[in-house]
Amino acid sequence: MKSQTIRTTIRTTALCSAVAFLATSCNKKADNTLNYTSAINSYYSAHPACLWSDPVKFPVQADTSNNSKTSNYDALVDQGLLVRTTAEKKVLIIASKQVNNYDLSDKGRAAWTADTTQPGYGNFCYGHRKVSSIDSSTPTTSDPGATTQVSYHYNIPDAAAWATAPETQNAYPQLQTELAAPQNAQATLTNTSNGWQVSSAKSASTASSNDGKIVE
Repeated sequence: MKSQTIRTTIRTTALCSAVAFLATSCNKKADNTLNYTSAINSYYSAHPACLWSDPVKFPVQADTSNNSKTSNYDALVDQGLLVRTTAEKKVLIIASKQVNNYDLSDKGRAAWTADTTQPGYGNFCYGHRKVSSIDSSTPTTSDPGATTQVSYHYNIPDAAAWATAPETQNAYPQLQTELAAPQNAQATLTNTSNGWQVSSAKSASTASSNDGKIVE
């Protein structure tokens, strides 16, 4: 009889613990790792990682003697995102120079993310951040309006094939860094009526490459 009572007590305790855990997990306003991860992933599902820091417009023209420009665009030609034609551009009445014209290919148009605020402008976006770990967060509460600073690591598991190609990563070195291993970043989260949401975000590393930066 005593052993049955003990077993009943254990089952009851386990059930209560499970209910408490589920209640906390389902509470989007609770200050916990699960909710922080969900908020950051949700934010980046609508903010993909893109090739250039600012939207660009095609077609563009580059002097063939400007290798820093042409090599970047040529890498995208190699991946089928751009098409290249050559031409001569007059600079004086009796002089001219060789230029390359670059425009979106059919494949490029399919991969293009248009900028809704600037007709004709856009970017090549290649994937979305996914949180791999929440490393730390500043003290906060589950009250509406509360904020917390979250440090985390992320990767980009859905990276487009053109972004992982050696030619593209040589032209845009930050791509290789961004996609090689989990990266660290920070975000400010605010507790709203719909749960935790990202109010500002930034990468810990800065982007670099000749013609463009990696952006969120």
